[in-house]
Amino acid sequence: MTIVEEDSEPRRQVGALPFRHGRDGKPKILLVTSRESRRWVIPKGWPMKGRKPFQAAAREAFEEAGLRGAVGKRPIGHYLYQKRLKNLDAVLCQVKVFPLKVRKQLKHFPEEHQRELRWFTPAEAAEAVSEPGLAAIIRAACRT
Repeated sequence: MTIVEEDSEPRRQVGALPFRHGRDGKPKILLVTSRESRRWVIPKGWPMKGRKPFQAAAREAFEEAGLRGAVGKRPIGHYLYQKRLKNLDAVLCQVKVFPLKVRKQLKHFPEEHQRELRWFTPAEAAEAVSEPGLAAIIRAACRT
């Protein structure tokens, strides 16, 4: 297994932080499980040719969680993590995170049988993710 050198440029990814307000008016955050490690993450992926970063983030949220909504055009932050590739190498990735106000959650979507989805309170979501940078973004985004 090869670990990428710390001083090499991280690979860029885009992600969506899906949120909605519950019946009690308090914010909820949707997390999905990653396909390989099954850890809790936000919908994310590689930039897409012909799409702006925020559009690609919204597309990932649709593919991974069946979400439709209003995506912010500006990132609310970014975080680093080690992505394990199919050949077992690990690469450092920097994820730009865009807020996604969820309007609709579809029953059927491309990766519905590959992931679990769960709505969390912001505090629970921050505890559930393993990346400290992502936890900090969730906490900061949900301060009222």
